Amino acid sequence: MKVLIIEDERPALENMMECLRNADEQVKIIGTLSSVQNSINWLNANPLPDLIFMDIQLSDGLSFNILKQSNITCPVIFTTAFDHYITQALDYNSIDYLLKPIDCSRINNTIKKYKNLQQHFVNNYSTLLDYLNHQQKKRSRVVVKKGLEFQTIRLEDIAYFFTEHKVVFVVDKDCKKFLAEIDTLAELEEELDDSIFFRANRKYIVNANYINRYKSVDKSKISLELSVPVNEEIIISQENASTFKKWISEI
Repeated sequence: MKVLIIEDERPALENMMECLRNADEQVKIIGTLSSVQNSINWLNANPLPDLIFMDIQLSDGLSFNILKQSNITCPVIFTTAFDHYITQALDYNSIDYLLKPIDCSRINNTIKKYKNLQQHFVNNYSTLLDYLNHQQKKRSRVVVKKGLEFQTIRLEDIAYFFTEHKVVFVVDKDCKKFLAEIDTLAELEEELDDSIFFRANRKYIVNANYINRYKSVDKSKISLELSVPVNEEIIISQENASTFKKWISEI
């Protein structure tokens, strides 16, 4: 298996190379590149590898520019410290999206996943990519701001999202409130697993695992009670009440 690594941080590169060598004896690292322009030049002058590990933020720009200017048909595994590029990554041949710092177990799992799915879909590569893109569509984490620093929170630890003054906030299982690195709830809704999260109204998206109970109120509207405090009553409109009841009964 021929692997190309595009990474401009030396410690991250050395860690990935070591992890890949230990992951599978068939892995052969055929090159390491550190910039957008060098990567474009290399890819346009050499045969494609079987797999590319590609950091998103490089010293001279985003690596998406490499894919725009090169004919890359092999699978790509994106690596980054930020969660908010995942939607863009889905526009390309992405089979995984690894958040830094990356440990060897994640790389081992990615190599196994690639090999297993390649074998399963060996006669229909387009079906493989369609399948993998579908699997990667949903978020697993959200980037939030805490003071001057950023961190990620697992979706299963988030009780609800809400918007206030056109800003999106997160409230986690410990009732801590964070500013989310998300533009709108509409954008976020598309990236969440709809078997777990429900858009209650224009202001709230709630996690099913934190809904304690619900009750009917004015004219068949629904009021939600969560297991964490909320500053106001969360109301589901009459028009969406039947959709909510069907959703909550199927999860």
